[in-house]
Amino acid sequence: MNVLPVIAVFDIGRTNKKCFLFDEQYHIVWEQSVELAETEDEDGFPCEDVHALTTWVKQTMKEVLELKVVSVKAVNFSAHGASFVYINEQGQPVGQLYNYLKPYPVALQKKFYTTYGGEQAFSLATASPVLGSLNSGLQVYRLQKEKPELYAQVHYALHLPQYISYLITGKTCAEITSIGCHTGLWHFSQRQYHEWVYEEALDEKFPSVLRSDAVLETAGPVGKIKAGVGLHDSSAALVPYLASFTEPFVLISTGTWCIGLNPFNTEPLTAAELEQDCLSYLSYQRQTVKASRLFAGQEHEIQVKRLAKHFTVAEDYYRQVDYHESLLEKVCTASKKEPVFTGSHPSAFGERDLKGFANYAEAYHQLISDIMQQQQLAISLILSSHPPTRIFVDGGFARNSVFMHMLAASFPAMKVYAAAVSQASALGAALVLHAAWNTQPLRRDLVALTAYTSGN
Repeated sequence: MNVLPVIAVFDIGRTNKKCFLFDEQYHIVWEQSVELAETEDEDGFPCEDVHALTTWVKQTMKEVLELKVVSVKAVNFSAHGASFVYINEQGQPVGQLYNYLKPYPVALQKKFYTTYGGEQAFSLATASPVLGSLNSGLQVYRLQKEKPELYAQVHYALHLPQYISYLITGKTCAEITSIGCHTGLWHFSQRQYHEWVYEEALDEKFPSVLRSDAVLETAGPVGKIKAGVGLHDSSAALVPYLASFTEPFVLISTGTWCIGLNPFNTEPLTAAELEQDCLSYLSYQRQTVKASRLFAGQEHEIQVKRLAKHFTVAEDYYRQVDYHESLLEKVCTASKKEPVFTGSHPSAFGERDLKGFANYAEAYHQLISDIMQQQQLAISLILSSHPPTRIFVDGGFARNSVFMHMLAASFPAMKVYAAAVSQASALGAALVLHAAWNTQPLRRDLVALTAYTSGN
C-alpha cells in the first residue's frame, strides 16, 4: 500500500489545540482539534493546564505516527506567544503556564521600568509597549521577585512554541519569533537580549537561540523524523504571504484584534508610534516587522449585539448587509470630526444615539465607518516612507464586504484584497521546514485573493 508523505503541525491556540497533517502540496489531509479545560494558578487566576496540554500533545503525536496511510516526514509547531513554561532539571513543568491576561503588580512594574531606563526608553529599545503580563519577559521577572523558591527550581524558561517542540524532540532551545514579540527581552538595534536580561541573570534560564528553520530530529517508527523548533503563531501566519509574494504588502490579520503587519518596514519605532500602540515583531528571517493593533473585532462584537437589540434582529444580521456607496457617503458626512486613536480605544460609535438611524443597514455602515477611521490610522502608522502598493486582509473581516469596500475607499492608491489561507499559522510552520522534508516545488496558489474597490 502506498503511503502519503506528510508533515505534522501542532497549532496551539488559547482555546483550540489542533494538529494537522499536510501533504507535499500543503493540502490538509488529516486534522484533530480539542478544547482543554482551564485550571487556576496559585493566586486563583485562570490559566492553561500545562499537564493536560502535555498529555494531549504526546498522545496525539503517538496517534499520528500509528496512522497506516501516511508517513510522517517532519513535524513543527506554532503557538500563541507571551506564554512561558518553566521546566526543572528533570525536564518536568514547575509552577504554571501563567495567563498573559493576568494583571501585573503596579509596584513591581514601576520598580522594573525605573531600574531600566523608564517606560519610553525601554519600550523603544525593545519595541514593546507597556503591556503588563503580555510582556512575557516581565512574567519571568515577576516569578523571580515574588516566588524565589519556585524560581530556584527553574532550569529553563521556554516560550510555549519551544516547549511543544521540546515535548517531541527532548531538546531545549529559544527562537527569535517568540523572543521578538513584545516580550521586553530583545534589544532590537543591538540584536541581542536587552541588558536587563543579563543584569537579572535571566539568560541563565534561557537555552541557546536557534534559527527559526533549524532542523532537529526525533525518533519515529520507521526512522528519524525532521522536527522544527516552533514559531510564535502571529509570525507563523505571515510566512505563507512571504512565501507567495515578493512585491511589498501590508497584512491585516483580523479577529478579536486587528493586527496590521508590514514586513517591509524596518524603521525603528518612534515614541509617537508607541503611544498609538504600535510595536515590532521579528520575522522567522530575523527581519523587523512593524505592527499596529486595533481592538476592532471586540468592539464589532459588542456593537452588533447593541444593534440587534435596538432593531430587534438576530445578532449575526450584519452578515446580510450589503455595501452601499450611498450609505457610506451619508454616514461619512454625518461623522463627527473627533480625535481618532488606535489600540484598545473604542471608536466613536459607542456614543452614537441609535434612534438617529433610519434602519439597521445605515447604522451598521456608520459602525464600520467609525472603526475604519481607526483602521486607516493604524495602517498609516506602519506604511513607512516607501509604502507598499497592496493590502491583504485575512480573518473575519476579510469576509465582511462592508469592511472591505470601506478599506478600499480609505486607501484608493493601493490595491486591497481579501485573502484566504487555510490555517495560516499551521501552514506557516510547515513551510518553514519545506526544504528539510519536501522534494516538490512550492505551490504558488497558497493564498487565494479577492480584489476590492470602493465602488464594486
